[in-house]
Amino acid sequence: MKSTEDSTRNSSENYEVNENLEQENKVLRETIFQLKMEIDRYRSPALMLAEVIEIFEKTAIIKVPNGNKFLVNISSNIQDINPGDTVSVEQKNLTIVDVIKADRNLDVDKFVIIEKPNVTWKDIGGLSIQQQELQEVVELPLKKPRLFKEVGIKPPKGILLHGPPGTGKTLLAKAVANSTDSTFIEIVGSELVQKFIGEGAKLVKEVFKLAREKSPSLVFIDEIDAIAAKRVEVGTSGEREVQRTFMQFLAEIDGFESLDDVKIIGCTNRLDILDPAITRPGRLDRLIEVPAPDREGLKQIFNIHSKKMKLDKVDTRELFKQMKGLTGAQIQSVCTEAGYFAIRKERTKVTHKDFLEAIKKVKKDEKNEIDHLSMFG
Repeated sequence: MKSTEDSTRNSSENYEVNENLEQENKVLRETIFQLKMEIDRYRSPALMLAEVIEIFEKTAIIKVPNGNKFLVNISSNIQDINPGDTVSVEQKNLTIVDVIKADRNLDVDKFVIIEKPNVTWKDIGGLSIQQQELQEVVELPLKKPRLFKEVGIKPPKGILLHGPPGTGKTLLAKAVANSTDSTFIEIVGSELVQKFIGEGAKLVKEVFKLAREKSPSLVFIDEIDAIAAKRVEVGTSGEREVQRTFMQFLAEIDGFESLDDVKIIGCTNRLDILDPAITRPGRLDRLIEVPAPDREGLKQIFNIHSKKMKLDKVDTRELFKQMKGLTGAQIQSVCTEAGYFAIRKERTKVTHKDFLEAIKKVKKDEKNEIDHLSMFG
């Protein structure tokens, strides 16, 4: 009887051991399979991205990043492919193996700033005339489009802000975007100039596609002279690429797709070098000069930047005389530097002397910068 019980116990124990071994083997097999798949992934060559130019039955013309074009095969598992799509291709024979589906070119996010500006008209001083023109050209068409239909005219597509650096051009653009609840898309003109052929033009196209998707929107292009300078008949390959980008920009303004709730604001310090094509009627034809502030403007800008400061016996009349000729950005720097002079002396109130020293410092910094630029020509 006892031997029968021992035999039963042993077979039960053996069954449990075998069961545990089976479980361990199963886990090990799964681990080995996953490791093999991981090794295969590491061994597989990287795929290259390309753009589809034209499609035939089982082949397509693609453009690779260096600008070269190739006639290649399309993998049989691809059903939906269209010109303009971004695809992944094998590096050896460039066969299209997959279509990269995206709402827009992901590269555009690297170059644009999309935000809802918090700058209002109250934050801008001395530019009442410029503010009125912006409201007429940008704000009114977006807020009251029916008014223009009833009158029977089309509002300008865009405007060009020009003037010395630091006079408030960017602030004006942000304030009008804020007042219209528009998406503010900011891009620097030099960012549109890309290394490879056609990339700059494609980026321009994607920026305007994004603007239409997020309309009402305002496209603000700072340093527009980087792509819109006067064209030359003979130039380097780089200059020709800039011209291609510029032509795409003009095509987007004049194109078949209506801009409607998309407004364009260009900004430049060098109006003299711009190509006349950019400012002709139907494009950025409303030119708005943003000059250095006059005495009244200087007073308004100073009050805006000093309203939160604790002032101690400050003679503003003398300060305004000393600050004559400064831009809005420099007046802001004067207030900041005056605050630093007070902090260094462990005071919470800013004195008249602090402002005088700040004005000297800002003027000295400007002179040093001018001398530096003239030295390097």
